[in-house]
Amino acid sequence: MLRISTIDTSTECRLVLEGKMVEPWVAEFTRNSNKVLESIAGRRLVIDLENVTVISREAESALLEVMKRGAKFCCNGVLTRHVLKQLEHQCPCRVSARSRSIRARGQRAK
Repeated sequence: MLRISTIDTSTECRLVLEGKMVEPWVAEFTRNSNKVLESIAGRRLVIDLENVTVISREAESALLEVMKRGAKFCCNGVLTRHVLKQLEHQCPCRVSARSRSIRARGQRAK
């Protein structure tokens, strides 16, 4: 199961994910992230993966798509950070900004 919470502020929209990013919940994440990306009007999108326990191949593809569209990430754990860094290598628009797009726990995305 995957829980998706949305926290809206004047500067960002944060999608907080908790649980396993596997089908069928990857499709739900994709619907939510697309909806947010269409409506954020100049604010940044932050995907909070601190409480995600599993990331499937399908989830990696979904994360790569939102990464290409400018989403920032915060995460907790070596494996999640590794997955995100591997995705950044596949995302030509993010390579030069690699150090800014993934934040460890306790750091804010800029």
